[in-house]
Amino acid sequence: MELSILMEYGWVLIILVALEGLLAADNALVLAIIVKGLPEEKRKKALFYGLAGAFVFRFASLFAISYLVDVWQVQAIGAIYLLYMSINHIIRKTAKGKTQEMVKTKDPRKTGGFWSTVLKVELADMAFAVDSILAAVAMSVVLPQTPLPDIGGLDGGKFLVIFAGGVIGLVIMRFAANLFVKLLEQRPGLEIAAFAIVGWVGVKLAIYTLSHPQLTILSEAFAHSTEWKIIFYAVLAGLAATGWFFSKGRKTKSSHQEQKSAKQAN
Repeated sequence: MELSILMEYGWVLIILVALEGLLAADNALVLAIIVKGLPEEKRKKALFYGLAGAFVFRFASLFAISYLVDVWQVQAIGAIYLLYMSINHIIRKTAKGKTQEMVKTKDPRKTGGFWSTVLKVELADMAFAVDSILAAVAMSVVLPQTPLPDIGGLDGGKFLVIFAGGVIGLVIMRFAANLFVKLLEQRPGLEIAAFAIVGWVGVKLAIYTLSHPQLTILSEAFAHSTEWKIIFYAVLAGLAATGWFFSKGRKTKSSHQEQKSAKQAN
């Protein structure tokens, strides 16, 4: 396999891992709320059973979508869903803060029994899996073909990148989510940036859909062009940088206010 192809695949995988990590932090918060009402010794079991089921669901979904990924209607639904999820989350975070409201108002006593909690974890994981797989598909569909044999109806290289992104997302959600939660506490703008990136990935999938041979609203060459790739990654990097530095500015301002208050107290 050519070095340029390996580098392009590696770059997409790095982006997917970073995006999965930021999204997993928010997802892990939801899962923590779901299992909060269980005794401590049963929480890990509920999460383990739920995540085990999510792994099976992700693999089955990925195998199914590998046959459907070239259907423009499926691509269009995926693009609309990613854009909706991105806009909806950003509005909630900036205008209503529903995630914080859930944390404050959730009554642990209403969690239910062990298996009903496992079912809730399973359903939540399935919802997260849809987000994860669609984002990974949107990132990988325009990657160059590889010499690897097809898996399902998808190029083997693309299938492995999407599968690796999904598995890594589950691992992060289970073992490393706390690290990303702390990062989001220090840099809260990164969460909004992450969902803005999801929306931008939705735009990428929309571009790919509009260039489908059965539609040809846009040139198929444009969706695979170097110019579009440069634009896409430049905007993606800009969104990530904005989230990082915006958070830094808020943190610096907060620290300045704390220092000012301390001086006034002295």
